[in-house]
Amino acid sequence: MKISVVLALSLSALGICSPTQAEERATGNASATHCEQMAQDMSGHWPDQSTQVMSSKWVAAGPITVMNLGGPPAVVPGPDHCELIAQMQTRTGANDQHYAIKFHLRMPAHWNGRFYFQGGGGSNGVLGDALGRYTASAAPALVQGFAVVSQDSGHDNQLNNDPARGGEITFGFDPIARANYGHASLPLVSEAAKAAIRQFYGAPAGHSYFVGCSKGGQEALVAAERYGGEFDGIAAGDPGMSLPRAAVAEAWNTQTFAGLAKSQPDGSVSIEQLQTALSNDDFNKVREAVLSACDAADGLKDGIVGDFAHCTTAKVLPALQAVKCSAAQSGDCLSGAKIDALVRVMKGAVNSHGEVLYSDFPWDASIASVGWRIWNLGSAMPPIPVLNVILGGPALATVFTTPPTAIGASPPAALQFLLHFDFDKDAPRIYATDAQFPGSGWSDLSARSADLGTFRAHHGKLIVFHGTADPIFSINDTAAWWNEVDHANSSHAASFVRLFPVPGMNHCLGGDATDQFDVLAPLVDWVEHGKAPEQILATADPMSPWPKRTRPLCPYPQIARYRGSGDVDSAASFECRR
Repeated sequence: MKISVVLALSLSALGICSPTQAEERATGNASATHCEQMAQDMSGHWPDQSTQVMSSKWVAAGPITVMNLGGPPAVVPGPDHCELIAQMQTRTGANDQHYAIKFHLRMPAHWNGRFYFQGGGGSNGVLGDALGRYTASAAPALVQGFAVVSQDSGHDNQLNNDPARGGEITFGFDPIARANYGHASLPLVSEAAKAAIRQFYGAPAGHSYFVGCSKGGQEALVAAERYGGEFDGIAAGDPGMSLPRAAVAEAWNTQTFAGLAKSQPDGSVSIEQLQTALSNDDFNKVREAVLSACDAADGLKDGIVGDFAHCTTAKVLPALQAVKCSAAQSGDCLSGAKIDALVRVMKGAVNSHGEVLYSDFPWDASIASVGWRIWNLGSAMPPIPVLNVILGGPALATVFTTPPTAIGASPPAALQFLLHFDFDKDAPRIYATDAQFPGSGWSDLSARSADLGTFRAHHGKLIVFHGTADPIFSINDTAAWWNEVDHANSSHAASFVRLFPVPGMNHCLGGDATDQFDVLAPLVDWVEHGKAPEQILATADPMSPWPKRTRPLCPYPQIARYRGSGDVDSAASFECRR
């Protein structure tokens, strides 16, 4: 290898530019020219030769708008960068739908030598902004100097949209699109982005990272489990590691709460009526019952259930029974039917033989938050339909079960599918295959394997974080998976994978919680400097009951315990221990 090439590789790994590259970035002109020629320069150099550049343009430094999870968009200073959009594997699939895997890559002029893959969300189908916004408490990855890629995972919500087959979820009728959504598009996009980075900068990325939450968290675990040599560091938030099983649980919850809702004269239940199953006053009573049963278990009554693993139905039920309505009471109390419904939901979905279909959930005070309510019941103010219905229903019908079921694209159609879902006959379909679908919903979309051997051999590092009040993906399932990984690695899983529960946090954010934290910085520190995170500092959202509160997030099975003195709103007053 030539000395000049060795030097370029070494400098790149350290995030240092060669003299020529530095001169280019000082003026921006050469980089701009190089950017606009990427289609020509990459011809014949793509790992997948079907790749085509759709656009490549230089974006001058200036304000950029980024989406804030759970809040209004934010405007941050954006750097000079090359923005490239490309597609690969264009084809005509099932039902004459035209598919392609599209990706969006941004490469900053002042590069830090690192590559960042931005996870998706929901059913994907959108290109993504490739800015790398992963928390409101840190600058987007692009602004930090990372080259960032996002992708649509092989289908387009605008183009692949058949109202008779679930609308935006139509891709579930195509086995290749289903597999691309589940996992197969990830290494294709990663390798394409890495090739473009190598061409643009004249050197490969020194380190590669993947960060995502929800479906992006599932993708992060897929990267660790299936493609263990692709990334050096991975952060998986509230991961949908058991997506098809969780969708079955969504049907379970919907049927349970529909039994409480006020029905139509013909006995049917509308989506709007699901909101009536439990009132805000009901939820506040449940919250107080949970706190009375579990708040002090971590050593301090502070409105946060820190010891989630011990906040079980057996512990909370007596506190709920204490506020149960008597035969002559109907006011300031909880009806027995409402308590039974909540217990049924928290214990989790089962079939008629009592076989567990997904997981149970821990009880948490943030069950009273809007982030829990909108998934299970929706919201009247602001008007938000039940997410379990409008997201979970079409996905369960079309993507997670075989053969897929054609339902209309309307919320009422999704609700009817969930209300008629049979947990004995229909639930096994997440594991089914047929001649058209050689991969089941579970094999294509689960990311729950305890075998991380390739990733560990690659010296990869994995941080998983999960809200203990997540209403859709249970922290209990994630903790059980971590225990399985630990067992498979002779009780040494913490050497390369750590789980950080976030007490009180709903799905990826929200709830009465310290849900603002930077997961990328400790991940980089672990990967590049060997410093394993012993805790992650988290801050409460300004809209929380404690806007200035800080807490340490602790690696499972440790929890944050009060030292016995000091400011109860300061992380310095807590330590991570069992």
